[in-house]
Amino acid sequence: MKLGAFSISLSVKNLQVSKEFYERLGFSVFAGGEAMNYLIMKNEQTLIGLFHEMFEKNILTFNPGWDQDAKTVDPFDDVREIQNHLKEKGILLAQETDPAGNGPGSILLFDPDGNAILIDQHV
Repeated sequence: MKLGAFSISLSVKNLQVSKEFYERLGFSVFAGGEAMNYLIMKNEQTLIGLFHEMFEKNILTFNPGWDQDAKTVDPFDDVREIQNHLKEKGILLAQETDPAGNGPGSILLFDPDGNAILIDQHV
């Protein structure tokens, strides 16, 4: 099962302060914008999303169909295939995507410690 590009999505209190902190660690803005209340920061192949007032806790994020540069890869495991696989393994999903759909879709699950895992397909 291929989950796609990985990033951590951080819920931040102050987007500008967090941006400056991660810039000092060698990250630069890759996507998003301050007017949209989120920034995607990149350092080589490492991605960190900074999100202000969009969700309460940090989230592990996977993007099927994308590489670490947000470029489409083909072939890839569709989010609906991943959803079916997880359900077959007995993993409970907090949010499912339409199994009859195609294209973009997302599913949400939690690990045993309550950490959110978002599998968010954009293609």
